[in-house]
Amino acid sequence: MLHPALAPVVALLCATTAWGSLFLVGKPLLSVLDPLWFTVVRYLLAGLLLGALAQLFGSTPWRKLRARLGRLTLLGLAGYGFFSVLVFYGLARSLPSHGAVIMASMPFTTLLLRWALDGQRPSAMSLVGAAMALAGVATVANVFSPAQAADAPMLLGDLLSLAGTLGWVLYTRGAAAMPELSPLEYTALTAVAAWPWMLLAALVATLLGLAPAPAIGVLASRLPALLYIAVLPTVLAAMAFNFGVRRLGAVAGTLFINMVPVSVLGVHALLGQAPSAAELGGAGLVALALAVNAWAGRDGRRTRVLPDLAERLADSRR
Repeated sequence: MLHPALAPVVALLCATTAWGSLFLVGKPLLSVLDPLWFTVVRYLLAGLLLGALAQLFGSTPWRKLRARLGRLTLLGLAGYGFFSVLVFYGLARSLPSHGAVIMASMPFTTLLLRWALDGQRPSAMSLVGAAMALAGVATVANVFSPAQAADAPMLLGDLLSLAGTLGWVLYTRGAAAMPELSPLEYTALTAVAAWPWMLLAALVATLLGLAPAPAIGVLASRLPALLYIAVLPTVLAAMAFNFGVRRLGAVAGTLFINMVPVSVLGVHALLGQAPSAAELGGAGLVALALAVNAWAGRDGRRTRVLPDLAERLADSRR
């Protein structure tokens, strides 16, 4: 049986590995689905499942939704709308491995946001880690390559994905700041509250000629992939991630996003698609930056995720 102290670690590893598969499965869908409508369909399917789970296992979830509707709506739009739409507009123009490594820069976005919003200045080592992470993202995106100017659409896609990660950082902060909601309730209620506004945005974009609506036949032909995305890297991964964040905190939780690029590059390698030197070098820089940040000072102490877990395990045996 899994020890309680290890449960959030396993949950975060499972969540971030599942998100790696999201980039690989989602990329082909973007050839027939606009990212805005892709997000609407994804969270329609996920929201139905999450709503049923909240009804079965939550504690008066709909009363909590009414009491916190405004805040849950904004957080859902940040984490499910802004993040998903921008990341998938970026993915449509770039590569799955690029999007995955860009996601791995989120721990450092979290640190900088805490500095801006909460006045919690990162340590010098944390800032060094942030700079290394951004260098790793730029390396994966081939920003330093002389030929990059000829691939402006890919660079634009990477910038869109990088901007989109801000939405998930805000969503993660919200999860840690609402302890009265269980991980299931937070995951479900933010999705349910935000979905009508996502649909409205998609309808307006379609009327303006900016986002073509998908045909029913197209959705039916892609239903297996859509169901996979809705269940595994959306519902189960988000619940696991919110559970881990609730136990370990927003900063420690986002450290595990390092597994997203690792899983994408690993699956590519298994499929016989060897990663480029830039992708390997950039992923290595991000991983090294995460290691630096994990041991950097935070609030006068060291952020030591694994040593803290070891101490919890030792205490439980006494």
